[in-house]
Amino acid sequence: MADETRAKILELVKEQGDLVRKLKAAKADNAKIAEEVSKLLDLKAKLNDDNAGPQKFIIKTPKGTRDYNPEQMALRLSVLDKIITVFKRHGAETIDTPIFELKEVLTGKYGEDSKLIYDLKDQGGELLALRYDLTVPFARYLAMTKLTNIKRYHIAKVYRRDNPAMTKGRYREFYQCDFDIAGQYDLMLPDSECLRVIAEALNALDLGSYKIKINHRRLLDGIFATCGVPQDKFRGICSAVDKLDKASWEEVRKEMIEEKQLDPVIADKIGVYVSKHGRSDLIKELRDDVELMKQATAVEALNALELLLKYCDIYKLTDKISFELSLARGLDYYTGIIYEAVLIGDNVEVGSIAGGGRYDNLVGMFDVKKKIVPCVGISLGVERIFSVLEAKIASSGVKTRTTEVDVFVATAQKNLHEERMRLITDLWDAGLNAEQSYKKSPRLLDQLQHCEEYGIPLAIIVGQSELARGEVTLREIKTRIEKAVPREKLISEIRQWIKNSQKEF
Repeated sequence: MADETRAKILELVKEQGDLVRKLKAAKADNAKIAEEVSKLLDLKAKLNDDNAGPQKFIIKTPKGTRDYNPEQMALRLSVLDKIITVFKRHGAETIDTPIFELKEVLTGKYGEDSKLIYDLKDQGGELLALRYDLTVPFARYLAMTKLTNIKRYHIAKVYRRDNPAMTKGRYREFYQCDFDIAGQYDLMLPDSECLRVIAEALNALDLGSYKIKINHRRLLDGIFATCGVPQDKFRGICSAVDKLDKASWEEVRKEMIEEKQLDPVIADKIGVYVSKHGRSDLIKELRDDVELMKQATAVEALNALELLLKYCDIYKLTDKISFELSLARGLDYYTGIIYEAVLIGDNVEVGSIAGGGRYDNLVGMFDVKKKIVPCVGISLGVERIFSVLEAKIASSGVKTRTTEVDVFVATAQKNLHEERMRLITDLWDAGLNAEQSYKKSPRLLDQLQHCEEYGIPLAIIVGQSELARGEVTLREIKTRIEKAVPREKLISEIRQWIKNSQKEF
């Protein structure tokens, strides 16, 4: 009996060995087949390329990006300078962070917008992604440095794999200008100052009429709960509501029902709420809503909004603020007050030009101990602001100065270039912005036309007779008024002219 069992076991082992060998042979055959198919596909691709002939290389910028010429850059730098002036007025200091982050730092922070993050291939042992905004890197910076309070501004490029709309200032590579206050402070004091910063920046840029819409994330949560939205759908529904500034209610409702699987009755209840806007009158109306007031989050949010409106009145923002329940701000990290500035009138097509809100839990996501660092901030949409100003300048026909040269050193006769070089050296040593021709003996008319073309306000004309008298001729380009100035008084004369011209503006 034992011999019979042993024989059966040996037979089974042999069969198993045969099966393993057959499987290995099949794998080898499959690998060979796959290799042959790959070779055939490569050959087909090569034949197609050969038949297509030489491909013409088209020089262009990647989709959603653009180049900026000197006039556009002069305007951009002017915009950034005005914004930075406002940020510094409010006591902000600046930082910088890498253009790319560990992918894990960015994922899970933006909700549905996470699909717009640009991933980078792993080339150095780390999975990386281009930064989507400046807020998440700032929160990571706070967690790493263990800072618990700072008021910072940050101006840098960010990247989004969005569908670009160039004429509306929506790009895949663009600048953000952020101002944030991190720290444990009393309710609505930092938040109201952020709204004041938005107003000051937009006023300084002279963009035209605008309004700042405000809402509260916890109020939206209370409204969703009152309407019967399951809690696990809050963020998805919030993301849908956020599209109301670009889409109609019918389109948003359709998304809620078809994509988010929301009951149509619940969607209609939400529609009633998100159509409301006002100020203190809306707060009173919502306080009279018995069902809504059963939600503790809604009560807390209305108290905060009421205080915020009071502080906005003190900051002289009364005519700029609008409390709107349709404002949602789709990013997941917002936890409290949210706001958004939009132009009204001729420039409504550019959409939001500034936005932000409170994000108290973001820093804790990067901290092992989950330490909470309350934060609130704003982000100005520079590209959209730039689009508006660029269109305004184009319609006015006014040429933008692309340099900051104050004076052009010109010569009236031939072979005076060395005298010109000595004179311009003194101007540079005195800290004056000066320029000259790179030709030894340029025509005086060409030199003066250069001044007119580039908006250079002053020209110094050096001639043989002026040199003999120890003088130069100082010419105001716009008025063409000229006067003789002793060489030793030239620097002080130019500085006085610059000082007087600045007073005029």
